[in-house]
Amino acid sequence: MKFLTNEVKIALVAIAGIAILFFGMQFLKGLTMFSSDNNYYARFDDVSGLSVSSPVYANGYKVGVVEGINYDYTRPDNIVAVIGLDSKLSLPRGTTAEISSDLLGNVKLELRFGANPVDLIAKGDTILGGTQQGLMSKAGNMMPQVEQMLPKLDSILTSLNTLLADPAIRNSMRNVDEMTVSLSATTKELNRLSASLNTQVPQMLTKADGVLANTEGITRQLNSLDIASTMQKVDATMLNVEQTTAKLNSNEGTLGLLMRDPCLYNSMTATMQSADSLLIDLRQHPKRYVHFSVFGKKDK
Repeated sequence: MKFLTNEVKIALVAIAGIAILFFGMQFLKGLTMFSSDNNYYARFDDVSGLSVSSPVYANGYKVGVVEGINYDYTRPDNIVAVIGLDSKLSLPRGTTAEISSDLLGNVKLELRFGANPVDLIAKGDTILGGTQQGLMSKAGNMMPQVEQMLPKLDSILTSLNTLLADPAIRNSMRNVDEMTVSLSATTKELNRLSASLNTQVPQMLTKADGVLANTEGITRQLNSLDIASTMQKVDATMLNVEQTTAKLNSNEGTLGLLMRDPCLYNSMTATMQSADSLLIDLRQHPKRYVHFSVFGKKDK
């Protein structure tokens, strides 16, 4: 061990450090050294955001990493990415690779499997690649429309500010506030009225039951009356009244003659006039009819 001088020891430690640093960097990038991953190629016309060590996912599960990106300077639309996938994974024919990113800007490669699981792609074959329209991409596509809408929004906001600055709006809001207070007071009154009705309604229902019971009793009494015989009596009474009225209108009887004989009326009138004249003469000349004599003599 005499040949291991200090210089050799320092060189060996440096080489070991470099090797550890290299493998550590590869590990941090997600690349696996001395692994049995299968390599495939994906052709893109744009690899924005994709880089070496970007993860590769299948149905949300990490199955490999991007091991390299080859740019063809003669054909800028022909960019090939080297994909290292788990050896246990087989790709059906028709599988594609899509570049996607989340809201934080993390870029990954998503595998979209083909429909036929029996017809498989051989190792080292090339698959088609594309870009997935994520939320950020959709937001970017909407920017031209948003820019067109900004002048209209500015005009709307200006009109809204003008409208809100109108004193009539403030007065209307004040009136609405007063109406709200009035409605609140009315609601309280209705609640009190409802509570009062809740206490009075049972009593009213009890009284109504009593009235209905009395009405039912009166109805039973009316049903027990002999309406037919009562109506017969009423008919008989009306017949008697008709007969009496007929007799009064005829010349039969004293009342009939009194009502229809003018001679009797004239005689009674003359008699009343005579009686009236007699009373007047008696009041004016009482001595003609009443005689007083103190000595028993007769007044001639």
